Amino acid sequence: MARIRVGLLPSTMFMVGTLPVPKIADQETGKIAQDRDTGEDLFTLTVFLMEDGRAEQMKITVPKSGLPDGLNLGLPVRPVDLFAIPWARVFNGQLSDGVAYRASSLELAGAPQFAEQGQ
Repeated sequence: MARIRVGLLPSTMFMVGTLPVPKIADQETGKIAQDRDTGEDLFTLTVFLMEDGRAEQMKITVPKSGLPDGLNLGLPVRPVDLFAIPWARVFNGQLSDGVAYRASSLELAGAPQFAEQGQ
């Protein structure tokens, strides 16, 4: 499976849109997904990526140890080691595809600094 490192501009901002929830590996049993290398439980959350005057919603998977204390809705964060993982599958004869995002951790970021107008 291809893993593509996502390069971020210094001006790119992320804001928490939903709090992390366990990523479910098996809907029937409710088993939580785990990192293949460490066995650590995985969580997903929605963030808003803001760049060049636009905002995009994206879901990111992060291991439990990568979630900072104090994470809350609307807080600015910065994904660490963000990767895009393209995927595709055929289910009942229908092709589904997309991109999954994975970060090793999230850092709480300071509030954005806005230049004062008219000075």
